[in-house]
Amino acid sequence: MFAETTTALQLETVLFWFTLVAVAVSAISGVLIAGKNHFDLFGMIVIALATALGGGSLRDMLLTKNVFWIQNQLFLIIALCAGVATFFYARRFRYSLKLFLIPDAMGLATFSIAGTMSALSSGAPWLVASFMGVITGVAGGIIRDTMCNEIPIVFKSTLYATISLLGGLVFIALIRLGLDAAISASIAGILIFLVRLAAIKWGLSLPVFTAKE
Repeated sequence: MFAETTTALQLETVLFWFTLVAVAVSAISGVLIAGKNHFDLFGMIVIALATALGGGSLRDMLLTKNVFWIQNQLFLIIALCAGVATFFYARRFRYSLKLFLIPDAMGLATFSIAGTMSALSSGAPWLVASFMGVITGVAGGIIRDTMCNEIPIVFKSTLYATISLLGGLVFIALIRLGLDAAISASIAGILIFLVRLAAIKWGLSLPVFTAKE
């Protein structure tokens, strides 16, 4: 069990900070990608909140836990502030629509590890925990892209969910080896972020299925 290698206090502290960062950067990515649709402030806030809170909400419901941002409204406040600040700041400048890929990669990394940690702390087996990390990492982006009338990036992009899964497994392995929770989470999170950026730069992806007519 997870509790055998790390204390509950360590887990809760690392989970809190990883989730806080994930919520902020995911809200930013939501506003940046939605900018091309010319949504008003309310629309942008909806997209930001859906992106920042969607994955974690789904995870907590599947694990029958209290939804994280309802239990602690600080996460809701951070998502709101990040979304509104990005709305007013980004609209003053020209930027490439691909810019959202950077905060999106950060959100994938932090939410994947946070989701894995949350599942482990609930007593989920290691494989289930790693898949909960994937759900937490990608679900918000799926909701965001669907609301923006886009094919979800996880279905068409370079390596995405696969990196999330592998990062969660690396985190679990490091914990099993007795490493500190914060160190393990940081190593696995940085690995996800860097591999995701490398996949974007060099077009690394899984094989694509094309039906033959």
